[in-house]
Amino acid sequence: MADLVQALQQQSADVDSVLAELTENAACAVPGAQYAGITIATRNGKVRTAAATGQYPVLLDEIQQRHGEGPCLSAAWEHHTIRISDLARERRWPSYCRDALADTPIRSIMAFQLFADHHTMGALNVYAEQPDVFDDEAVEMGLIMATHTALAWNLVRRDEQFRSALASRDIIGQAKGMIMERFKIDAVQAFELLKRLSQSSNTPLASVARQLVESEHPSP
Repeated sequence: MADLVQALQQQSADVDSVLAELTENAACAVPGAQYAGITIATRNGKVRTAAATGQYPVLLDEIQQRHGEGPCLSAAWEHHTIRISDLARERRWPSYCRDALADTPIRSIMAFQLFADHHTMGALNVYAEQPDVFDDEAVEMGLIMATHTALAWNLVRRDEQFRSALASRDIIGQAKGMIMERFKIDAVQAFELLKRLSQSSNTPLASVARQLVESEHPSP
């Protein structure tokens, strides 16, 4: 895991492949874990599986989406760590536990907060088919894995945001050049015109620029 984080600091990486490797590492490193997954959820109730080592993490996230409750959501929004020793004895999240027992063989779950802000949260989750699998050692290892996963996630997101900013800058530059040539104005005036178009249409500046460039050079 430390090698993966170091590699991320030194080079760009594909988000999907990084998340897949993170979940594989978690499933292997946490004592007793058979499956692992990363859950991403938003305040409006949408839940998705960013990565998973098998079908059950995905199915359990679908159950959380269905009922708007579950250990992964609680770990992210309310607590840093959630441990379920046995789904059959669990009294929290009754609708989730009922469907999880009916639709999967999973009995033990641990969920660790990765990040949470005003709009989105993430959790690293590990699962086992036997009850009472995750002891204090497993919790400690899970916390270590979640810390490294959160760091790696932030590095990947930072790289994505940087590349997106570069792409936006390039497209805005192209649009400015087109406006300067068409209306015979300078760069400052061209940018001010783009800003006014953005404000009047309530559209992000980069989107306005992209529309102008695409209208000038339509795709075949």
